[in-house]
Amino acid sequence: MSVTPAKPVLVSDENPKRPSREQALEAVRTLIAWAGDDPERPGLVDTPKRVVDAYGEWFDGYDADAARELSRTFEDVQGYDDMVILREIEVESHCEHHLAPFLGKAYVAYLPGEKVVGISKLARVVEIFARRLQNQETLTNDIVAAIESHLQPRGVAVMIDAAHQCMTTRGVHHRHVSTVTTRFTGAFRDDPALTERFLKLAKG
Repeated sequence: MSVTPAKPVLVSDENPKRPSREQALEAVRTLIAWAGDDPERPGLVDTPKRVVDAYGEWFDGYDADAARELSRTFEDVQGYDDMVILREIEVESHCEHHLAPFLGKAYVAYLPGEKVVGISKLARVVEIFARRLQNQETLTNDIVAAIESHLQPRGVAVMIDAAHQCMTTRGVHHRHVSTVTTRFTGAFRDDPALTERFLKLAKG
């Protein structure tokens, strides 16, 4: 069972499809007016700038490259062949359906083949994909696909546990509900005992 590659993202300052900053500011002013308020009143006059600046931070994953983060690997692991696991990586993302935040934790593990990568790079990969618009299922798949593609491990395991504000602040208004997604490849998929050990370690 192959892993679906992370979808390409072609966004840059040279991309003619990317609106200008002034167009983005005007879009925020339009939304404020549509909500029923006056974008020119003192309390809101600087809000478009703040929102656009926040979007630049929330979605800077479009301008980052997971492949570059995983490109520096190490081959001398002195015989280590067990899983490498990072627990409770912060996930701050936005769903593509309502642009509402979803916040939670990611748990990432891989079984090294011939290469290992600095552990901070795994956290950075989670951050890069989280700072794009998608759903949680896609985020989980993209993290797995990047690790599979660039490290060629014997297996990858990813679990994300997140609360979605599109569910808690609108619609059904169900609070204290989290969504859990998982993806297992290689040995993690084929060996139930290994999968169980990952889940036990992830839960602490």
